[in-house]
Amino acid sequence: MRHRSAWTAAAVLAASLVVPAVPAHAAVCGTGNAALNRPATASSIENAGTPASAAFDGNSGTRWSSAFSDPQWIQVDLGAAKPICKVVLHWEAAYGRSFQIQTSNDGSTWTPIYTTSTATGGTQSLDVTGTGRYVRMYGTARGTGYGYSLWEFAVHVESGDEPPPVGGGDLGPNVHVFDPSMPSSTIQSRLDEIFRQQESAQFGTGRHAVFFKPGTYSGLNAQLGFYTSVHGLGRNPDDVTINGDITVDAGWFNGNATQNFWRSAENLAVVPVNGTNRWAVSQAAPFRRMHVRGGLNLAPTGYGWASGGYIADSKIDGTVGPYSQQQWYTRDSSVGGWLNGVWNMVFSGVEGSPGNTFPDPPYTALNTTPISREKPYIYLEGGEYRVFLPAKRTNARGTSWANGPTPGTSLPLSRFYVAKPGDSAARINAALAQGLHLLLTPGIYRVDQPIAVNRPGTVVLGLGLATIIPDNGVTALKVADVDGVRLAGFLVDAGPVNSPTLVEIGPAGSAADHAADPTTVQDVFIRIGGAGPGKATTSMVVNSDDVIIDHTWIWRADHGEGVGWETNRADHGLVVNGDDVLATGLFVEHFNKYDVQWFGERGRTIFFQNEKAYDAPNQAAIQNGSIQGYAAYRVADSVNTHEGWGLGSYCYYNVDPTIRQHHGFQTPVKPGIRFHHLLVVSLGGHGQYNHVINDTGAPTSGTSTIPSVVVSYP
Repeated sequence: MRHRSAWTAAAVLAASLVVPAVPAHAAVCGTGNAALNRPATASSIENAGTPASAAFDGNSGTRWSSAFSDPQWIQVDLGAAKPICKVVLHWEAAYGRSFQIQTSNDGSTWTPIYTTSTATGGTQSLDVTGTGRYVRMYGTARGTGYGYSLWEFAVHVESGDEPPPVGGGDLGPNVHVFDPSMPSSTIQSRLDEIFRQQESAQFGTGRHAVFFKPGTYSGLNAQLGFYTSVHGLGRNPDDVTINGDITVDAGWFNGNATQNFWRSAENLAVVPVNGTNRWAVSQAAPFRRMHVRGGLNLAPTGYGWASGGYIADSKIDGTVGPYSQQQWYTRDSSVGGWLNGVWNMVFSGVEGSPGNTFPDPPYTALNTTPISREKPYIYLEGGEYRVFLPAKRTNARGTSWANGPTPGTSLPLSRFYVAKPGDSAARINAALAQGLHLLLTPGIYRVDQPIAVNRPGTVVLGLGLATIIPDNGVTALKVADVDGVRLAGFLVDAGPVNSPTLVEIGPAGSAADHAADPTTVQDVFIRIGGAGPGKATTSMVVNSDDVIIDHTWIWRADHGEGVGWETNRADHGLVVNGDDVLATGLFVEHFNKYDVQWFGERGRTIFFQNEKAYDAPNQAAIQNGSIQGYAAYRVADSVNTHEGWGLGSYCYYNVDPTIRQHHGFQTPVKPGIRFHHLLVVSLGGHGQYNHVINDTGAPTSGTSTIPSVVVSYP
C-alpha cells in the first residue's frame, strides 16, 4: 500500500525557504580546490598539447603528460604557504606506481607528506598533513611504458572559516549572452566560433550555452554543434525573435545525421530565411518551447539518414517534414501539418497531428498527454536572472503558452548555488543541504560521492549539457523519496570503475505518494563509454512513485573510445520499481541485457525507441535461459497493470549477423496490461527477430529493413 506523504504544500514551501545557520567550526579540510588555475610547471611534457597547466584547469578532458622516463615531477604554486590536508590525483591510463607528494615554501627544498610504491592509478584521494606554498607529485616509477599523465591534480587546504556556499553569481565563461543592441556581425562571429569548436566534437570536453535577451535579431544563422544549447531569455518564446535560422545539419558526417546528438534549442521564435528551418538531429537533441514561424525540416541536406527526435511545448506554423527520420515523438504542441513517417511517429496532445493510422502511415496519436510539466528555464525579469518552474498539466493539449504566459512559479538566481567545473561533490552537497537549488554551468564535474538531493522541490538544472562523471564507482546523483524534485538538462557519463547505478530516483523501498507534485526527469541523458571507458550495472533506477520521465536518452555507446562488449559493460538501462511512473519520450539503447525493466504498477510509456547492442559476440553471449536474447522492454511477471503506445526496437548485430532475438517486448498476459502500435526492425539483415512481443508478431527476415508490427496486444 502506498502512503500519503505527510508534507503539505505549505510545509514544502516553508522548508524550501529555510536556510539553516552554519555553526563555526575548528579547522576542517576545505572542499574547494586551492590549486585550480594556479601557476604550474613540470619536469617535462610529452607534447605541446599536454602542458602542466592542463592538470590544474578544472577540465577533466585535458591532461598533463610527461616524457617516457623516470623520475618526473609536476608542481603548482598556491601563492602562499597553506596547510595542506588532501590531494586528489585523477590519473590517465599512464599513471605513477611509485611517487611522493611533496611540499615546499621556496620551490627548492621539498618535504614528503605522502609516499607510495604500490599505486594502481585511477582517482586517488589522499589525506595528508603538511604546509607549503608549492605542492608537487614526484614520480620515481611509472605504472606503464608511457610517461606520467594526470587529468587533474587538486589540492585542498585547511580552513577554520571556509565560507558556506551562497546563491547567485556569474554563469561562467561558457555562457554567452547576446543583446539585440549588439551588431549582428558580432553575434554571428561568436556563433560561428562556437560552431567551429563544436561541430564535430562528438566526445569533446567543450560545453556552451547561448542566451538571447528579449528583442528581435536579424540576419543570424545559429548553427549548433555538440554540447551547445541556444535559449531565449523571455518569459515566453515570442519574447525573443530571430529573423534567421537555428540550424542543425550533418556536413561534418558526410550528410548522415544519425550521430547529431547532445544539443538543444529552447524558448524562442525563429522566422526562417527561406521559410523552413532545418533541425536534422538524432537522440538527445530536444526542441522545446519553440515557435517556428514557417516550416520545420527534420532531415539533413541530401536527405541522409537521421534517427531522432523530440519536440515539446512548441508551435510550428507550417509543415513539419521528417523525410528520412526513422522515428519521432512530439508532445503538447501545435503543428500546421506533418508530411510523412518512416517507422514510428508518435504524438500526444498535439494540435494538427496527422491522426492515428499505424502502421500505414506509422502514426500513433493520443489526443492528450495524461500528465506533463514543462522543463524549468532561465529568463530575465527587470535585468535579473530567474528560473521559471512550469506548473503540472493534466490531459494537456497544445502549448502551455497558447493562451498567455505559461502558468507556474519563479525563483531568483540567488536561490541557486551556481556551480562551476572544479566544484567538489562535498561543496555542492553543502549548498543543497543549506536549502539552495543547483545550477550546473557548462563544463564537466567529477564527483567522488553522490550529489544528494534530499529536499522537496529542489531544482537541479544544467546548462550547455553540463556533465557529471562519478569516480570510484559511486552513484552520480541520488534523490530522496520527496515531492516535486526537478532534474533537467545535464549528462551523466559513467566512470571507468563500475557504478551499480548512475542516477537513482528514490531509495529502494520508496512508497510515498507524489501524485500531486511528482518528480520530473527532463533532458537528463546517460552515457556509458564513447568518451572513454565507462561501466555501470544499471544506468537509471526509479524507485519513487509518480515520477515523470520526460525525454531521456540512456545510451551504452556503440562507437567512440572505450567501447566493447565487456569494455563498457552495462547490463540495464532503466529499471522502474515505483508505481504510477509515466515515460514520455523514452530512448534506451545497446545494453548487454534488458534495456528497460518495469516492476512498478500502473506504468505508462508514450514512445519508446531502442536498438539492441550491436556488439554481441555470438548467440551464447545474449542467451537468456531458454530465450534467445533479452527483450528491449520487459514488464515483470508480477505486474498487473501497464500500458504503452508507439514502441519500437531495432537490431543490428554487426559482429555476428546470424544472431536471433526472440522478441523485442516481453510481458505477462493480464487484463490490465495493454500495448498499442509495436514494431521491430532488422537493420539490413544483421540479426533477426522471431516475434514482436512474446510469441506474437511475424518474424523479420532478409535484408529488407521493413518493420514487423503488432497493432494491439493482447
